[in-house]
Amino acid sequence: MKRPILLLAFFLLLALHASAQKKYNVYGVGFYNQENLFDTCHDVGKNDYDFLPDGSYKWNGLRYKNKLHNMAYALADLGTDMLPIGCAVIGLAEVENSRALDDLVAQPELAKRGYKYVHIEGPDRRGIDCAMLYNPSLFTLRDAVLVPYVPELEADSTFMTRGYLTVTGTLADETVSIIVCHWPSRFSGSFYRETAGRQVRAVKDSLMRADPSRKVIIMGDMNDDPQNASMKTALGAKGAIKDVGPEDMFNPWWKVLDGGKGTLSYQGNWNLFDQIVVSPNLLDREGSRDYSKLTYLKCQIQNRPYLLQEEGQYKGTPKRTTAGGVWLNGYSDHLPTVIYLIKEKP
Repeated sequence: MKRPILLLAFFLLLALHASAQKKYNVYGVGFYNQENLFDTCHDVGKNDYDFLPDGSYKWNGLRYKNKLHNMAYALADLGTDMLPIGCAVIGLAEVENSRALDDLVAQPELAKRGYKYVHIEGPDRRGIDCAMLYNPSLFTLRDAVLVPYVPELEADSTFMTRGYLTVTGTLADETVSIIVCHWPSRFSGSFYRETAGRQVRAVKDSLMRADPSRKVIIMGDMNDDPQNASMKTALGAKGAIKDVGPEDMFNPWWKVLDGGKGTLSYQGNWNLFDQIVVSPNLLDREGSRDYSKLTYLKCQIQNRPYLLQEEGQYKGTPKRTTAGGVWLNGYSDHLPTVIYLIKEKP
């Protein structure tokens, strides 16, 4: 009897040794609301007058230059807790135009990593759009389209807001589609964000019908928390892996908000509007740690001390660019978020 037991122990040790030799790549996928990344020039047809040198924010070259530097610094820092190279892709909200993006990626912090961007001009009256940064050494761009927000009520036929920037490319040798969103504001009412949730779900379903192996990541400033109807019901983003059906998405931010952490603060309470959710084929459902394919690993709010107010009534909340008409030389009224994906090296 001793010999079979010794042989079994030997083969177990061999298996453990082989497992220990496995190596993995990790990829960061982030999102960050830029809080009014406007240049200093007027765009015809856009209500950008507050962000001109003679506008209410006195938006001159110095303030614009500082804003670019601050945002580039924070974007380059995103995901570096795990990855010195930073994120492979980062979705952005509240970017005025391609000129602002040209200036952003030219900042030294982003330029040294070679970041490129995807941007399609949208119909928002203020002129703020979604965009996506990507590191071409990690993500290969294939195509991009801006899917419009379509009003569901006849009375809202003239309602115009940000569309859904849908970018497809290759990450870790797999097809990945990323939908970057900035859903209608809280002032618009829940119905409009639920409309956005239904429409983004339809976009996701169409992508996955065309290619069931495609991984889909939906991100953005949803102007709602994970538990709100637009996310939970309309989009179908569930907070527990066991509840995620084949047509649902997994939303890891439920537990984060339940734990008292958020990405923006209002009247002393935290909200978590800046979410990144993933399709079921990115999940390790059985906990097997089989990372032979791209797999969701973890999520994180990047609440660096430099992103937060250091004193006063709003201590510990995001340090904005301006507040109450006062220029703070800050970053954004939102904190950035990131998820990490893992895949075994070939």
